[in-house]
Amino acid sequence: MISTSVPAGIHHWVRTLLAAIQLPLNYQLQFWDTSQLHSEDVKSEYPPLKVTVHHPGVVRSLILQRDPLVLADAYLNGYLDIDGDVEVLVTLFRNLPSLQLSWQQKSRLWLEALSLPSLPLAKAADARERQVAAGPDRDREAIQHHYDVGNDFYRLWLDPHLVYTCAHYESPEMPLAEAQTAKLDLICRKLQLQPGETLIDVGCGWGALLRWAVKHYGVTGYGITLSAEQVAFNQKLIDEEGLGDRLRVELRHYCDLPPQAQYDKLVAIGIIEHVGRKNYPLYFQRMLSLLKPGGLFLNHGITATHEANGQTIGERFINRYFFPNGDLVRLSTILTAMENCGWEIADVDAWRPHYAMTLRHWDENFCRAFDQVSGLIGDRRTLFWRLYFIGCALAFEQNAMGLYQVLLRRQQDLPWNLPLTRQNWVV
Repeated sequence: MISTSVPAGIHHWVRTLLAAIQLPLNYQLQFWDTSQLHSEDVKSEYPPLKVTVHHPGVVRSLILQRDPLVLADAYLNGYLDIDGDVEVLVTLFRNLPSLQLSWQQKSRLWLEALSLPSLPLAKAADARERQVAAGPDRDREAIQHHYDVGNDFYRLWLDPHLVYTCAHYESPEMPLAEAQTAKLDLICRKLQLQPGETLIDVGCGWGALLRWAVKHYGVTGYGITLSAEQVAFNQKLIDEEGLGDRLRVELRHYCDLPPQAQYDKLVAIGIIEHVGRKNYPLYFQRMLSLLKPGGLFLNHGITATHEANGQTIGERFINRYFFPNGDLVRLSTILTAMENCGWEIADVDAWRPHYAMTLRHWDENFCRAFDQVSGLIGDRRTLFWRLYFIGCALAFEQNAMGLYQVLLRRQQDLPWNLPLTRQNWVV
């Protein structure tokens, strides 16, 4: 038990901070000295939220660092507990105000914070502080950080195909598995896949799209991923399903592909978010060199409605705990980079509502498998995954993030090789 009491000025600061949130929240905040702050009686659509601060160093770090992710680090390390609805918690974090204090008020607050003991915890390094030089090593580190947690973990909440990207819904009632299958087939139709063609999937994940294209469209598939777990998973299915003569998956970065390698069709689903805007010329030029004349390239990726250079609380949370080196930009930034590298933009398809529904389905599956998930990664990490799902779902629902599929041709391919209407090529 820590005997240090909460200074009166800090009590006042926390109360002012919470009062400045323009939401009718029911909350209870309990400090290490058992003192409490709670909301007034309000009629609220939000369920109650209780936060217990076990160590004064949490408040000290929050004031001195002025970084809400201090609270996330504290929770992960057991210095903070949270009891309540995850959506309320995400909403609270996204609406934390920045109080405008005079220098006298800041000085008094900092002095009170300095009077509190520090956390016995080194500040978790921000993922952007851990970045290595751009290129294969950086990308391998980021992918392994996220995907090599183990295939069993992802089996608990993804669809049977293990598709870890946005599904495509024909209606809000469509089940996740059907929506993912619909996505796979829609991509194949957009690419105008024909028997005997070669298809490369850059960042193929667990290989669902490649297996679908090989089985249903008669192509020869090649996939690359930076996750050893995914390579092992793919090879097992390739052997079991007798696809070895038509499908191959390797542990390889796109920069390491043989310079003479070329394919009829090219697809990259959920890769652009990890490339980094500084690397767009390298990425799009390399993709261009992989495509045969007359071929098609489908690029599918998340965008930001407003570019914040990774500094929003949501982006920083994801970069620190889930996708190191993530970089979201506006669609216009990506399209400009594509054109500058020699691509003709044939079609742009907005999928924002589809990703919100996908994330909601993942969260539902995650909750149903909560005990199994928690047994694999622990209770605290389990809550972080739910924060990730709900936070991203809200970002898509509120148009803070977008998702687009862009169909591309080489600019030097002058004859038009697509149907004249979208209806013909997607139906």
